[in-house]
Amino acid sequence: MSGPTTHTGRVAVVTGGARGFGAAIATELARRGAAVAVVDRDDAAETVAGIEAAGGTALAVQADVADPDSVTAATGRILRRFGRADILVNNAGIIVAGDFFDTDYDTWRRVQAVNLDSQFLMARALAGSMRRNGWGRIVNVASNTLGLVAPHLTAYIASKGGVVGFTRGLASDLAEYGITVNAVAPTASRTPGGEAAITEEVLRLSARMQAIKRVGEAGDIVGAVCFLSGDDAAFVTGQTLVVDGGWVRA
Repeated sequence: MSGPTTHTGRVAVVTGGARGFGAAIATELARRGAAVAVVDRDDAAETVAGIEAAGGTALAVQADVADPDSVTAATGRILRRFGRADILVNNAGIIVAGDFFDTDYDTWRRVQAVNLDSQFLMARALAGSMRRNGWGRIVNVASNTLGLVAPHLTAYIASKGGVVGFTRGLASDLAEYGITVNAVAPTASRTPGGEAAITEEVLRLSARMQAIKRVGEAGDIVGAVCFLSGDDAAFVTGQTLVVDGGWVRA
């Protein structure tokens, strides 16, 4: 698989990798030399087939990353196949928009479970492998909505605020083991998951608010994730890198 070799010899795990941000991230990490486990509730065969067709190594793992038992089974399969995990990209997430007074507790809990609890579960399952090897990179996907006036997204914004807090806390806990923990915060983007909850009108409005006036695409956060998951970012941890075309100035 031709391309830069910045991740050669590494094993990367990408959640929500069947489409959108996750598929783009998994594909690029493989292009840079990593073996990639693509984890998703949906079948990630298409992402894996694309990686393998280009000469890369990948494994599709179907799992619900918000469920502890499913995470245990999935990460066990990954570790049996590859022997370790070096990079974890916690990308899986959902967007649920709605008036606060119409948001019931089950909806609230589902958003927190998928967007935040899953990151704890995956990190808890794989950080031990990184600690044993004295090297690891965890990259969590947050959101630029933390810096915006964004109505009808209370549950979502709360979950992504938790991601930033989790990133900062975990960075302190894991630094002594050679493990860095950072986050990327994308904008509303034209991805399958985003388009299911975000209208084209909102996407175009978002683009007009940005310094770079075009709608975000799945590939836009890939470079940031690859930087934070490689050796060049060895002295960067606990940070949230906003990748949103210059809308939020953090």
